[in-house]
Amino acid sequence: LAFLAPGLLAATTMQTAYVETTYPIIAKIQWLRTYDGMLATPLTIGNVVAGEISWLAFRLTMVATIFFLVMILFGTIHAALAPLAILVAILTGLAFGAPILAFTATQRTDNAFSVIGRFIITPLFLLGGAFFPIHQLPQLLQGIAWLTPLAHGVALARGLTTGRITSSAGVDALVLLAYATLGIIAASITMRRRLSK
Repeated sequence: LAFLAPGLLAATTMQTAYVETTYPIIAKIQWLRTYDGMLATPLTIGNVVAGEISWLAFRLTMVATIFFLVMILFGTIHAALAPLAILVAILTGLAFGAPILAFTATQRTDNAFSVIGRFIITPLFLLGGAFFPIHQLPQLLQGIAWLTPLAHGVALARGLTTGRITSSAGVDALVLLAYATLGIIAASITMRRRLSK
């Protein structure tokens, strides 16, 4: 359980980010036109994007904190630095959510969202290191897994909760920060293009 729990913590925030940045965003853009109403006020598109990213971060914080408390109840925490796994989980969620938000802003329908769920989120959930070590995968799948934020989030969260922080922890954190930062920049660009029309 001590092996599974931190992996599931990171994977849960990935799934939460996917859910929060697909259908609700396209609804606000196209179906409900919520953003049109918001932009009729003094708010800017930058404010709207900042609000969405802030909401996502808050939602991820709630999910990660509750999950972490359950981990404590089940006795899966074995290190003093373990609470930092909450921050890793939030960053993992942002590393997925921000790029997906950027993608969602380019869509006219919701057709692509089920494809993302079926062919990206679900396989990553199963093969991203949450259930078994990535080094047990075939070489090609190992490479693919390490290109994604989830593998880095799982490795870092697991190291923090078990007390076995590896030498790659800094790289894992930088990869998560890079995905989240580039995703936020991309989301700002695509939302600006979409909402300016």
